[in-house]
Amino acid sequence: MEHPILFISLILEALGLPVPHTPVGATLLEKICEPYMTYTWMVMAFLIIVPKLTMGKLEMVPGSGQNFWEVMVGGLMDFCAENLGEKGAKMLFPMMATFFFYIILSNMIGLIPGFMSPTSSLNITLAMTLIVWVTHHVLGFKYHGLHYYKHFMGPSKVLAPFMFLLEIISNFARLISLSMRLFGNILAKEVLLGVLFMLAGAFFAPLPILCLGVLVSVIQAVVFVLLSLLYCAGSMEHAH
Repeated sequence: MEHPILFISLILEALGLPVPHTPVGATLLEKICEPYMTYTWMVMAFLIIVPKLTMGKLEMVPGSGQNFWEVMVGGLMDFCAENLGEKGAKMLFPMMATFFFYIILSNMIGLIPGFMSPTSSLNITLAMTLIVWVTHHVLGFKYHGLHYYKHFMGPSKVLAPFMFLLEIISNFARLISLSMRLFGNILAKEVLLGVLFMLAGAFFAPLPILCLGVLVSVIQAVVFVLLSLLYCAGSMEHAH
């Protein structure tokens, strides 16, 4: 939820930078300083700095930090391989792992008072969805060439025109469903937390919602990545 009382707003004010309090700033600098942008940079910095600090040099006998990242990366790799196969997983793993870590951290950072989730902005979720949407169509043409059109024709020649129209509508609907699902759930979490903090205090009253927020944050990250994998897997397999 975008509002003026944000942690980064204090830093921007101290640096003499604009602090936009509206969804879209009037100038380019204000747009760059939008909360969803500044908190995105914070998440990116966290994902770059923390792994370097917790892993250090890779060891044959890993420490706790290296163990954590090996479990996370290994689990994500297995998850991708289950849906894409070994070859597809190796190709798409960097993108999917980046999405997963970015989304789960962006979702959870909004649970801290004074912070906001970048994923509570439709600009962020739609941008990620566009990347997935373009990627899975590029893969479709890469694996099947112009025969990729068969994925949109259905199993029957008689119903092909009708199926083609339905498939086109369904495909464009992915842009709405994938982006709105993540955006809507995280925005609802932020709004509910904001209301509870104002009405019931900042301590024990919002605790159940905070716990639910952690669960929602994890589930939405998994759902986004899973659907992205399924879209890519569907475009790479042969049309039936």
